[in-house]
Amino acid sequence: MSGSASSSPLPFAIGYGTNGFGDHPLPSALDVLDALGYDAVALTVGYPHLDPFAPGSSQTTERLARRLGRMRDGAGAAVVVETGTRFTLDPWTKHRPTLVDAEAGLRMRYLTRAIDVAATLDARCVSFFSGVLPEDDRPADGWARLVDRLPVLLEEARESGVRLAIEPEPGMLVETVEDALHLRSALGDPDDLGLTVDVGHCLVVEPDGVVGALRAAAPVLANVQLDDMPRTHHEHRPFGEGDLDLPLVLATLAEIDYRGVAAVELPRHSHDAPALARRSLAALRQAWADVVGHPPEATS
Repeated sequence: MSGSASSSPLPFAIGYGTNGFGDHPLPSALDVLDALGYDAVALTVGYPHLDPFAPGSSQTTERLARRLGRMRDGAGAAVVVETGTRFTLDPWTKHRPTLVDAEAGLRMRYLTRAIDVAATLDARCVSFFSGVLPEDDRPADGWARLVDRLPVLLEEARESGVRLAIEPEPGMLVETVEDALHLRSALGDPDDLGLTVDVGHCLVVEPDGVVGALRAAAPVLANVQLDDMPRTHHEHRPFGEGDLDLPLVLATLAEIDYRGVAAVELPRHSHDAPALARRSLAALRQAWADVVGHPPEATS
């Protein structure tokens, strides 16, 4: 199957997250995605693929930029930088420290390095989350820390020509699109702070479902993550194994004229990565064909 631009008829770039290829060296993962015909890569900065603190990481990133540029028969793959690495910052505690922790210096340095990586790769955005509020802290404490710290990151991003995108996550302080929009408002609605929406998360936490969340985020939507999920809990699943209406999702993205990257997000499925990448792309193309032939009704 060719990796040419014409391989995807969708109006946005279809990608796959490297966190779903954790058992592959990054060059091998890119080879698979290129051979399958993906238009984009969602690159997680951290273990196992790109340690932003390793000696020589800048040179490694420059080599990666050249490799990404050779994808799609030389047209190059679109890139978004993801920062959901689990234990890169603390080998004992997943995701910590976060931006809502009392001490977040290491997270700030990590996100600054992610911005550097994104600038080198000419990435569409750097996607990040707020974090889970520490057990003994008040929500007001977490919000104050976000409002205090994000302007520093936004200034770093502006100087590098990089856009940031905050992702609402179930169980985190910024959990819904409404929360993310509230944060943007508290910061003065900066143009260079967009939103990442994971459509699976919408099934679990969004009161108006996937369609409502995407429509609300549309004016500032910078990044989309695609996965199936049950409505009952936060569990990323392959398409067809949850409650997601995939044609409806794609139709809604087309309706709001989204033109960015929409990347498959299966971080716990590296054991079957090549087969799942193949099946995911086939499912997306079939769902889009269903939309074109029989547009779904926006009823959920």
